[in-house]
Amino acid sequence: MRLYRRLLVFLRPHTWRLVGNILFNVTAAALDGIAFTLLIPFLNTLFGMPNAIAQDMGWLTVAQDRLIGAFLVPDQPLASLRGVILVIIAMVALKNVFLWAGGQLGASLQEYLTRDLRAAVFAHMQRLPLGWFSRTKTGQIIARILTDTEQTKAILAEVATRTIQNAAQLLVTIWILYTMSPRLTLYALVVAPLIIGLLQPILRKLRKGHRRLRAEYGEITSVLQEVVSGIRLVKSFRGEAYEDGRFIGASGRYSKGMTRIQRIALLSGPLTEVLGTVVAVAILWLGAQEVLGGRGMDGGTLITFMVLVMRLLQPLKQLSQAPTIAQQSLAAAERLFDVLDQPTELQADRGTRDVRGLERELVFDAVGFAYGDEPVLRDVSFTARKGEVIALVGASGAGKSTLVDLIPRFIEPTSGRILLDGVDTREIKLPALRSLTGIVSQDTVLFNDTVRANIAYGAGEKYTQAQVEAAARAANAHEFIAALPEGYDTVLGERGTRLSGGQRQRLAIARALLTDPPILILDEATSALDTESERLVQEALDRLLAGRTTFVIAHRLSTIVHATQILVMDAGQVVERGTHDELLARGGAYARLHALQQRGERNGDG
Repeated sequence: MRLYRRLLVFLRPHTWRLVGNILFNVTAAALDGIAFTLLIPFLNTLFGMPNAIAQDMGWLTVAQDRLIGAFLVPDQPLASLRGVILVIIAMVALKNVFLWAGGQLGASLQEYLTRDLRAAVFAHMQRLPLGWFSRTKTGQIIARILTDTEQTKAILAEVATRTIQNAAQLLVTIWILYTMSPRLTLYALVVAPLIIGLLQPILRKLRKGHRRLRAEYGEITSVLQEVVSGIRLVKSFRGEAYEDGRFIGASGRYSKGMTRIQRIALLSGPLTEVLGTVVAVAILWLGAQEVLGGRGMDGGTLITFMVLVMRLLQPLKQLSQAPTIAQQSLAAAERLFDVLDQPTELQADRGTRDVRGLERELVFDAVGFAYGDEPVLRDVSFTARKGEVIALVGASGAGKSTLVDLIPRFIEPTSGRILLDGVDTREIKLPALRSLTGIVSQDTVLFNDTVRANIAYGAGEKYTQAQVEAAARAANAHEFIAALPEGYDTVLGERGTRLSGGQRQRLAIARALLTDPPILILDEATSALDTESERLVQEALDRLLAGRTTFVIAHRLSTIVHATQILVMDAGQVVERGTHDELLARGGAYARLHALQQRGERNGDG
């Protein structure tokens, strides 16, 4: 029930659609039921009975008299039958108009609910901490946002359309049946508790099974996403057969689970139909005794009663299957709410202070960070003053990227503190802190959008074309942009595949420079560039570093010769610090690393 209540939150903005759907379906069900009761005067006239309209059914008798009384001509049975037929056709046509209108509202209701649910999960997902993304496979995330919301739609469809329609038809028909014969109607209702009781064990198994299936489907999506994004690696290492095995294995597990679930789910329909048929036959037998015994029910009423009872089987069958279908949707909804229940960065943020910029310095004070029990940074302390360039060097896994991730609080220190102008960054509101930072990483991310939209990412209306061009010129990107087919309006393709690595990197630098952040983080920003591209990027950086505090994770030591301070890291600790000349003169780790690179460059030249 808790899941239903949570889903109903998304229903509130569309209440009018639900109310309209209910009203139209109830009206259609009432017209349908009354139209079938007109079979009584039709059959009575056909059988030549003296009273076409029964006289002992209260409001139903009055309704029949008003609807077809004028058409019943004494001693002219064919004329009477023709009139009754025309009224039945008119009522059935009107019923279907209301049914269509209700269906339209129900269809729009479920689609808009799905849209809102999908948007809510996507918006929440974007605001989760980076740690959640590192723990969750990309394929699982895609499956939750796209597939699980689509599966959740099924329960909305059942509640908003078919269940309301079937329930309306069921209740109206039972009401009419009770008017015709209370005793037989009570016998007919015996089937409902029997069906509900028999289906409960099935429903419990289905919920558990469908939750496992959603996870299996996410695994299929994960394998597919990994292969598509890494297809070059797959081909170069001839891994097609290996990936075939992974995909077929995941797909096979899903299919096996789905077959098992369907085997259980398909039991509900036959159980309902067999029980319903047994009850219908029993009612026919009891009703025949009343007719033949002359105890108040005539033949026309019994036949109409049986027709209505048989018409109950279909909505009753669909209503009994609704919980079965709902289990798959509820399993998907549980996965969605697993995401929505994760606290966002802003919910976890305890910062209360605003900052406008970096006025003096950024201080790392005995900072440590660990993933669980595994330390990544240990007792890191240094001061980066305004306008300085801090270079971080060391082997892969030394902790360089983790250190710079602490600055915009992508992750939080597990010990020590980071002070911005004397204020612990954890006391600063997260949006305010991140507005101070521009980042260019070695893995350049560009979107399938125009050049302009990529440079002015997330704030297209904020910047003029002149400002975008100025940032591009500063990053030495304007010339190649102008040479593109549509200049700044050229769509780059997925991940910017229309550009070279150096061009993509310069666009990423232009994006960071457009925001003019006081703190700039370059995470091996020139490592993927050829010599000419690196020269162009380095020229742009040299012009724009003045007055900006910059952290550079360097792969090529030649790019950090003029850094204010170089921190040499090893196993999460700063083992050396100083300028380029000071560290070379010291003859330590930095000097050895520098000598190795120079030797490699000479060998490469040779």
